[in-house]
Amino acid sequence: MATTKRRLNITLSPEIDELIKEIAKRDEVPQATKVAELLRSSLLLEEDRALSLLGEERLRDKGKKISHTDIWG
Repeated sequence: MATTKRRLNITLSPEIDELIKEIAKRDEVPQATKVAELLRSSLLLEEDRALSLLGEERLRDKGKKISHTDIWG
């Protein structure tokens, strides 16, 4: 049966492989499911980091500021 999800082959160090096995066993899910969950969480953290950097850059900008009240009423 064909899958609709893209497959990705990766090489894990023995230490990471063992951690994935332990975490997946603890959570009673397949290793691939656990890796996908961890990757999703990691990507959300990266997104937060990128948005924080963008916000900090905008705060440093000395241009005209618009107040919260002017924007939202």
